[in-house]
Amino acid sequence: MKPLLPVIVLSMLLMYTGKAQEKKTGPIIKDYGKVWPITSPDYKIEADAEFKVVFDIMDSPEDTSKRNGSIETAARFLNMHAQSGMSPENMKVALVVHNKASKDIITNQAYQKRFGVDNPNAEMVQQLLDAGVEFIFCGQSSLSRNFPRQETMEGVQLSLSAMTALIQLQNHGYRLIKF
Repeated sequence: MKPLLPVIVLSMLLMYTGKAQEKKTGPIIKDYGKVWPITSPDYKIEADAEFKVVFDIMDSPEDTSKRNGSIETAARFLNMHAQSGMSPENMKVALVVHNKASKDIITNQAYQKRFGVDNPNAEMVQQLLDAGVEFIFCGQSSLSRNFPRQETMEGVQLSLSAMTALIQLQNHGYRLIKF
């Protein structure tokens, strides 16, 4: 029994700490973007600063029934900063979508027709759009990947190219985040 005592104590501590903190969504994107609360960080956020960010979204899961985690990163960004006291008005978020991710911003009807399943991103993209997030779709990907503008979700903007949108947004003070 003695050799097992440290293992039992450690297991109990891990179980306790695992339940003490849980990832949670909201307050901006209610169903997506779960984040861990970080209490008393050493490097504090500037809650009154303006954050202008652009996410370069080009990859997507091969499995068409899987949600695009790169898009969900925008939901995590909004939720974690709002949970930490930053005002939603101080966060400007844009996603530039191209390449393999082109399929992730088409309507559910178009997605079902092409892939035989519901678009797993549709609800998340809609919640992000409703929160004021800009979705900018690469016109070059639209044509090269055969995803015409008419098939994109309402609110998605078409640009000349992803490169153009990324440059213009950065010229307007947006910071590029690419994962």
